[in-house]
Amino acid sequence: MGNMGFSLKLPYCCLVSIMMLLPALCYSDKFDKSTATYYSRPDGLGTPSGACGFGEYGRNISDGNVAGVYRLYNNGIGCGACYQVRCTTSPQICTDKGVNIVVTDYGQGDNTDFILSHHAFEAMAQPGTADRLFAYGVVDVEYQRVPCQYVGHKIQVKVHENSRNPDYLAIIMLYQTGKSDILSVDFGQQGKWVEMRRSFGAVFDMSNPPLGAISLRFNVQDSAGSKWAVEAPNVIPPNWKAGVAYDTNIQL
Repeated sequence: MGNMGFSLKLPYCCLVSIMMLLPALCYSDKFDKSTATYYSRPDGLGTPSGACGFGEYGRNISDGNVAGVYRLYNNGIGCGACYQVRCTTSPQICTDKGVNIVVTDYGQGDNTDFILSHHAFEAMAQPGTADRLFAYGVVDVEYQRVPCQYVGHKIQVKVHENSRNPDYLAIIMLYQTGKSDILSVDFGQQGKWVEMRRSFGAVFDMSNPPLGAISLRFNVQDSAGSKWAVEAPNVIPPNWKAGVAYDTNIQL
């Protein structure tokens, strides 16, 4: 902003109060309307074979409050996004808060946008009313994008189980917080960047990866459409192994 010709000085306590309010002012209370159904597993959690490629992470993350999505999948860009979903079918059954879920799969059922895990679907119900909610099968919901929160975690780069050192490398990012999406990933050595292929879901891959430590660059977009890049130097060691997750020491 330009110089308006005056300055405003506030007491320290007022500045602290304003700073504490800023995060709340950044998040919208706008909900979109849709419908949701559920899928059942014996443990009530997610599935390790989801279309995003998260494996066991996709089964257990967020206490199993996960979902497959249809329109929001966006060719895999929507994998890992978090949403607040609350049912609106019956105020006697549905809670005001609903449930926060993580997108780990792709799916469509009965023209729904969300196929929730059994655990997540149940979390939308008032205590003692879950059976009544499940009896609907498909319920009206409203939803909004919310920041993912993984306390104490930086982004991890997991080498996908299908990788074969040194011929083929596939990776997937875990514990990405906030409301941003990873649009693409570049790998680099000696100052040169080459874009990796989005293999499926949130999995990026390349054939004949370079020898030595590999740096990555994440090309990111937030919910407002702003784009930027974040580098993770030498995050993948030369002796990388399939199924191992490596810390990046960064967060988006």
